[in-house]
This record gives sequence, structure tokens and C-alpha cells, in this order.
Amino acid sequence: MVPRRGLPHLPSRPTWRCHSCGIAWPCSPAKLRLLGEYRENRTGLIVHLSTLQAEAADQLAELDHGTRPADLAVRFVDWARAR
Repeated sequence: MVPRRGLPHLPSRPTWRCHSCGIAWPCSPAKLRLLGEYRENRTGLIVHLSTLQAEAADQLAELDHGTRPADLAVRFVDWARAR
């Protein structure tokens, strides 16, 4: 999918795909933006992403007849942990 100019890389609910580039959110540009916003507060970033992960799990389960996605922790939180 071709990125749509001017649209921020935010999640499109309930599919949790990026508004701008259409890939699974958080996409690379969203991750970079979040890392910048939470530069001094990695714990706050993890809490924020965990909250979004829970919201996404509920919404994606509704779309898939109650089946909870298994890989959301990797998608939403694991990338943001300090290395």
C-alpha cells in the first residue's frame, strides 16, 4: 500500500492498521515517533503500549469471532523494552 501523504501514522480501529501506510500498527514510523515522545520515560511508553495492546486484543477478537491474537505482545510492547 502506498502511504497517504499528510496522514499521521496512527492506528485505525478496530483493524489496528496504520492510517497512513496500511501495515500493522505500530508501524516503523509510529515506533520512531513514540520513542521520541517517550524518550525520557520508557516506563510510560510501556504502560501506554500495554494499554493499547489490551484495547487492540478486544477489538481484534471481535473481528475474528472471539479469537484473541497471540502475537500482540511482540507487536505492541516487546520492541519498546530497553536493550
